[in-house]
Amino acid sequence: MVDVVVAADAGTSGAEELRRRLVARTVEFIDIPSVSFAEAPMVERLETLLGDCPHLQLTRVGDNLVARTMLGRARRLVLAGHTDTVPVNGNAVARVEGDVVWGLGAADMKAGLAVMTELARANRTPELDVTYVFYAREEVASEHSGLEELFRARPELLVGDAAILGEPTAGRIEAGCQGTLRVTITLRGIRAHTARPWTGRNAIHRLGALLNTLHSFEPRQPVISGLQFREALQAVSVHGGVAGNVVPDEVSLVVNHRFAPDRDIHAATEAVRAAVAEHLEDGDGFELGDCSPAGYPAVDHPLLVALQRQSGAEVEAKLGWTDVARFAARGVPAVNFGPGDSMLAHRADERVEAASLLTVYRTIEDLITNPA
Repeated sequence: MVDVVVAADAGTSGAEELRRRLVARTVEFIDIPSVSFAEAPMVERLETLLGDCPHLQLTRVGDNLVARTMLGRARRLVLAGHTDTVPVNGNAVARVEGDVVWGLGAADMKAGLAVMTELARANRTPELDVTYVFYAREEVASEHSGLEELFRARPELLVGDAAILGEPTAGRIEAGCQGTLRVTITLRGIRAHTARPWTGRNAIHRLGALLNTLHSFEPRQPVISGLQFREALQAVSVHGGVAGNVVPDEVSLVVNHRFAPDRDIHAATEAVRAAVAEHLEDGDGFELGDCSPAGYPAVDHPLLVALQRQSGAEVEAKLGWTDVARFAARGVPAVNFGPGDSMLAHRADERVEAASLLTVYRTIEDLITNPA
């Protein structure tokens, strides 16, 4: 694969040249398939692009790539982004219409990777040392996380004073993130023939009252470090039934809970248990499944204050979960800041505007070259 070359017309401004380069790089990255667990071609391309830069020290761990400047600066900023996408949805090939790039991962987060890559290639002597982290398997269960793999295998590569996750925020700063957990609730009944249901107990019918409770759930909206979070409790899947003529004796409901950063996983799990307790009887099941802790919002670290000042953007609470939480758990304050709108992530019409690419690039470049 050859490098992207964007020819500028005579008289084209520096901003226009940069915009074209960022758009071309985003298109190139979209056209490299990297659905979760198949990120190797994307990582190999990044390795080629950054391996040409003598100012960067590269380390590959599995399908994760870390590129670092080693200038001996007093402070180090980590820029991190995941290389995987969700499965294709008729949008595998990029297209450009006017000032908009369309395609799988355009917002989440091939655009962010394009910004990181161009920053890494162009900024040879930043005033901050910078670590660029490209990691695999973010879009799947937490146990597969490439970032967690790096934290386990080579934690020294991820050391930094602060971190910016390139998740799509439309150029806004989103601090912290809510935690997420899934609980499987199993309700029991007594199997019987559907012609004589009074001799049994229908487990599926028991779901009615429980679902009403979830439907009427009033979410907490705590204000933390001046930012308002909003919790959520949703039924996301149900499984039950034996046969068309059998009263079912068991039904399982999976519930997803998004919880604010003032609670840990244990407290959040107990809050879910309390919310559904009236519907549970002896013999029923309540089992915690996949879970990820929340990330406390970092709003006062000098580098992140500088990011806010240079972006001119208001800081908002991140209601979803991102890998900000993994950095926060290791004592590295982190925020989400990237091109593209998170509301378009994972959709068939996923897209990113060139203006968003340019804004995020310029803001981070200002930060690493003039952080004072």
